[in-house]
Amino acid sequence: MKSSQAVVSFPCGSETGLKDTTRLAPTPSENNIHVRYADFGSLAEALDYAANGRTGYNFYTRRGSLYASIPYARLRHDARILARKLLYLRVPRGSHVAIVANTHPEFVRFFFACQYAGLIPVPLPIVMHLNGAEAYVRQLARLLDICKASLAVATGEFFSYLTKAVSSQKLDLEFIGRPEDFYALPESSVQLKPLEQGELAYLQFTSGSTRFPKGVMITQEAVLSNLHAITRHGIGCRNGDRAVSWLPFYHDMGLVGLVLSTMASQLSVDFFSTSDFAMRPGLWLKLISDNRASISFSPPFGYELAALRLRDSDVERYDLSMWRIAGVGAEMIRPELLERFASRLKPCGFDPGAFLSCYGMAECSLAVAFAHRNIGIEVDCVDAERLATYREVVPVGQIKPGTKTQTRVKTFVKCGKPLPGFEVEIRDPSGRPVPAGKCGILYLKGPSVMSGYLGDAEATGNVLGEDGWLNTGDTAYLSGDDIVITGRSKDLIIINGRNIWPQDIEYLAESLDEVRIGDACAFALQDERGRERAVLVIQCKNGDRSADKTLTSTLRKLVLRELGIDCHVVVVPKNTLVRTTSGKPSRSATRKVCIEKGLI
Repeated sequence: MKSSQAVVSFPCGSETGLKDTTRLAPTPSENNIHVRYADFGSLAEALDYAANGRTGYNFYTRRGSLYASIPYARLRHDARILARKLLYLRVPRGSHVAIVANTHPEFVRFFFACQYAGLIPVPLPIVMHLNGAEAYVRQLARLLDICKASLAVATGEFFSYLTKAVSSQKLDLEFIGRPEDFYALPESSVQLKPLEQGELAYLQFTSGSTRFPKGVMITQEAVLSNLHAITRHGIGCRNGDRAVSWLPFYHDMGLVGLVLSTMASQLSVDFFSTSDFAMRPGLWLKLISDNRASISFSPPFGYELAALRLRDSDVERYDLSMWRIAGVGAEMIRPELLERFASRLKPCGFDPGAFLSCYGMAECSLAVAFAHRNIGIEVDCVDAERLATYREVVPVGQIKPGTKTQTRVKTFVKCGKPLPGFEVEIRDPSGRPVPAGKCGILYLKGPSVMSGYLGDAEATGNVLGEDGWLNTGDTAYLSGDDIVITGRSKDLIIINGRNIWPQDIEYLAESLDEVRIGDACAFALQDERGRERAVLVIQCKNGDRSADKTLTSTLRKLVLRELGIDCHVVVVPKNTLVRTTSGKPSRSATRKVCIEKGLI
């Protein structure tokens, strides 16, 4: 391992530092070039075109101050110089470059420098909801080992984690450093040959497991195909659109949805970090209002958190009338959460018709389906018992959540039609297509599906057939042309032949004031007779476990009343739940930890 510790300024502009912020201005929304919907052969070609315009990336502090503005023309200039510095290190074409992906201008510089240098960028997660620094270092070491990185870079405090991860496993990298260490390198005289069709665009680690992460291989053709479908058919980008995002750069929705799609459609975008959003969710709405943004995406919990923390005085100040695409995805969508958000933000001019549900996954680059624009959230109401017992989809009409009926009703959000080029099948556990009106496992085939998991032929073969069909692992059914996701097949809890979705149990827990959003985790556990039982783990607030008995009793009764099953409830100490890199509880990992610690 080689590392330079020299600290110098990047010679390509002052955006690298945080000085002279009074002279900074965000890139404009209106562009001077024709909108192209990612109809390019590579990401480098997409940036070459975007550089002809005036738009670009903008970065904000937690106080809402602009600290970096990078027009795509400047980004291209900087990235090409940095690419020649990377080539000076003489690593082979296609080598992997690990980039600790905090929300920072350096991430986009290094990501696109790799595109021009013929190297493969590998975004690595930052410390988010992990159980301490040691766990994070171990995770980084696993990821670096899996991707066989030749080069690695991190900014600020993340550099120390990176160096510890490398030294802990004695990983043999050619060079690691801070951005300034790379900028201090000479430029190679070798002519740049950007990544092109037939080559990988990047390596994306899935968020489903911190213990056994898988590196999704995405080609240039796959990501450009997906970006074209997203920008033209999903969002319908227009000249003058502007995006705001707090989504992490290492997650597929943040990277593909807000970093790459905006550049590939030549839009300006305003970024601030996920941790800043968690502390100040109102900043999201403020930036949308102040910058007259029209596009932003979030998982459902983001909308809920923003509405919960919103002050009445903020409602009076914000103007959200320009927000035409309020995308929602990445997890099961609860319509009542969005209804509360829309009601709370109605005085700001927010239009609930802006909600745009979508479905996707890293194995498909990102997006698979989008709902229709301008009509808001559409739901399906089905007979819950028939669905759980027979996997039959029996509509029961449009019933508002909370309405009492003799038939137990399950409400699902429609995720829309598959994007052009995708084929969809619903299959049973043996892989055979099921008849219409049945729920099963969703299989996909399309141009943006991954090449496979890096270095893991077995895991690839388990989900990707030789015929190109991908087993998503999600349970779903078709409502007309719309995909309706009902849960994850691997997480299903089967009690007496009935299919119970763990998110239904978690939702009941989180409906109580005593349980914070994201602090409930449900899974199946076999008893001594080999039968499955439902377990609900609740992480207590602030370490206070004095009300455990009352809470567990309340939850058992609630689950029995609403779902008709007996559920073992246990309250665990703070920081017990294991999180995925996207911040959601990992059910399998949490179950393992609880067993090892004797908590269940």
